[in-house]
Amino acid sequence: MNLKQLAHMLALSQTTVSRALNGYPEVNEETRRRVMDAAKRHGYRPNPSARRLATGKTGMIGYVLPTGAAVDIDPHFVEFLSGLGDYARSHELDLVLSPADADDQETTYRRIVANRQVDAVYISSPRPADRRVALLNTLGIPFIVHGRSEGFDFDYAFLDIDNEGAFHEAARLLIQLGHRRLALINGDDRETFAIHRERGMRRALATTGLVLGERHICSLTMTEENGYRAARRLLEQSEPPTAIACSSLIMSLGVVRAVRDLGLTIPGDLSLIAHDDVFPWLKPENFPVPLSTTRSSIRLAGARVAERLAARISGLEEGARGEVWPVDLVVRGSVAGAPT
Repeated sequence: MNLKQLAHMLALSQTTVSRALNGYPEVNEETRRRVMDAAKRHGYRPNPSARRLATGKTGMIGYVLPTGAAVDIDPHFVEFLSGLGDYARSHELDLVLSPADADDQETTYRRIVANRQVDAVYISSPRPADRRVALLNTLGIPFIVHGRSEGFDFDYAFLDIDNEGAFHEAARLLIQLGHRRLALINGDDRETFAIHRERGMRRALATTGLVLGERHICSLTMTEENGYRAARRLLEQSEPPTAIACSSLIMSLGVVRAVRDLGLTIPGDLSLIAHDDVFPWLKPENFPVPLSTTRSSIRLAGARVAERLAARISGLEEGARGEVWPVDLVVRGSVAGAPT
């Protein structure tokens, strides 16, 4: 079925049908739903070239993918991409990955915008005063940041979780359980999420006159092996921490292994809380001791970013709106009172 036949069947103009299929805001919701249902029922698929000519839209979301020897495959990114892809696939959107040198992503952003290769882009793993955010703010293309960047005199669209609040509450729980020597195994502290998590812990400790000493902070790429090495370094000190907050469930696998190798126990010798991005293949309740977590689904975040990008492409969302999701604290068997 082509566009003309679909329009005739619905007794609508081809222009109205085309605009409904492409999300134009002037088409009312009832008509849009009617057109979308009919298109799905009859297997209508718009011709991409014709759609681009008619609307000026490519139907594509862009992501600049940093590459190079120093770039690791990140399970967190893959999980986020799965959520984004699920939404994009069900809404006739495609995702375009453009590889770029990790230290010069701006050149690639300029190229894909100048060539009109995509309708919108998103940024991940932002840092303070991130140059990518500053650049895209001048290029006139819809974009959303997954996370936040600080230090700008302008607003921009973003989706983030309350990293500071999550680790503040995790630390507060440990303090309430009597712990006075807390440690943080964090992600890359050049990135905003890690800065916010450290800030949250420090704020909780400060309320009781405690501090997070530099020897009790490890900031590393979030892998199991790095979690193991960080835990060994912390636990082999003369005054080791009695509780650790860990920025990733993947890193916490290494922490659990280090605790076992040192002949210690959780929670007898060490209480442990980790952040859970809700991986379908790694469940905190299946750890040898069920793991307490701060929890927020990164897959749902991916779907939400895709939804907002689609709305920005169609004009349904405008402006520089920030969205911050609260984070759940789930208490399980890995935390207990401080050892005496």
